[in-house]
Amino acid sequence: MTLHTASRSAPPPEATENPLPAPHELSIRRRTLALLALALGGVGIGASEFATMGLLPGIADGLLSEQMAAEPTAGIARAGGLITAYALGVVVGAPVLALLSVRWSRTSMIIALAVALAAGTVLSALMPTFELTLAARFLAGVPHGAYFGVASLLAASLMGPGSQGKGVAVALSGLTVANLVGVPLMTALGQVAGWRTVYLVIAGIFLATVLALRWTLPPQPAVPGRRAVDELLALRRLQLWIVMAIAAVGFAGGFAVFSYVADITTQISGGSATVVPWVLAAAGAGMTLGNVLGGITTDRSLRGTLLLGFPLYIAALIGLFLAAPGSLPGLVIGFFAVNTASSALSPALQTWLIRVAHRSEVLGASLNHAAFNVANALGAALGGAVIAGGLGFRAPMVVAIVLASTGFVLVGATLVALQLRSRRTLAVLAEHEGTFTGSLPVIAAEEEHEEHEEREPASTTTGILPVLADA
Repeated sequence: MTLHTASRSAPPPEATENPLPAPHELSIRRRTLALLALALGGVGIGASEFATMGLLPGIADGLLSEQMAAEPTAGIARAGGLITAYALGVVVGAPVLALLSVRWSRTSMIIALAVALAAGTVLSALMPTFELTLAARFLAGVPHGAYFGVASLLAASLMGPGSQGKGVAVALSGLTVANLVGVPLMTALGQVAGWRTVYLVIAGIFLATVLALRWTLPPQPAVPGRRAVDELLALRRLQLWIVMAIAAVGFAGGFAVFSYVADITTQISGGSATVVPWVLAAAGAGMTLGNVLGGITTDRSLRGTLLLGFPLYIAALIGLFLAAPGSLPGLVIGFFAVNTASSALSPALQTWLIRVAHRSEVLGASLNHAAFNVANALGAALGGAVIAGGLGFRAPMVVAIVLASTGFVLVGATLVALQLRSRRTLAVLAEHEGTFTGSLPVIAAEEEHEEHEEREPASTTTGILPVLADA
């Protein structure tokens, strides 16, 4: 497959007048503040998504008091629907908002998404019934995926060429910090002041994010001539759907366990409710470490990150299953290990999707979070199903091991298929792995173009592209 040389037509006159500096050419101080502003939104998203898991018993008592009094296990399983509703909001919102944003500048888009996140979280705090709270959690999830998708691309452009994995990791760092500090604090606050107070505090974080983004982000004009139909071309690539399936199934394992962390802590390991924030802090520490490691290893070898990360993830889940019963240290260490391994995989999978999507990069970056929250919904639903079926709070760990193992099988099969399909294309794309935004890379100069045409027939770039070449 040959990637044709890009057109060398002159830029429009207006593009040469008062050109904006490249984002990575900003001062170190301005660039650092912009990256922190992007991460702050991730802190709010992480707190909104994961604090719900730690507060689930309290939310169930507040919204489903009659059912909790009659049948607590069924009440907890039903309250898990709030987690599923949020996740479904992400699944719906990520591709839809990515398509609607093609004519927006990324700076305007991400500020609008932060405003929408604040509004959805306020509604979550104020709704009086379970059904209305369910709807509010769905709306709160709608901007989630698009925010992280745009933030990943902005962070990558701020850090400069060759730092795509690190840029994704920076965008996700707010999510990991939220789990390290924010979620435990929010869980403790909710146990004292109530879960509604927690959602109002999180809404305040989103409002602070809006102000920080407006102050620090450099303007990035919209890409001229882009249409929603151009973004949709990425959906024709089978590899994109395969990567989404890997993320959805593989990460569902972690969510099958994490969604019921409060009850696993009290019912399986014998801890009190006051221990839950400490378990969440251990999980957050694992996410933070895994995200940093994943960003570094992805830029070095995306393939290696996947092939090493999944077995470690599965091993950690098996260790949690064996160590958690009756042992709080085993539970804490197990959650730390599971979240370290799973978070190290996240930058790799998002980078893979961005490369597969090529020019539809906002859609590709957003779809990773759609897949991630399919995993959230699937994990919470399957974990709740085995609990409601009377198999106990240890059963979700078995579900998790099966799902993570299935994800690894998909990874192996996909890598083998790509290797067999085109060793030649893998080598060409390896030379241009740092190209992460804008037009497709120029593979050959015009004087060399005919030589490439003679060696290999030309084809379009809308099919399945093997993009897992390592630098």
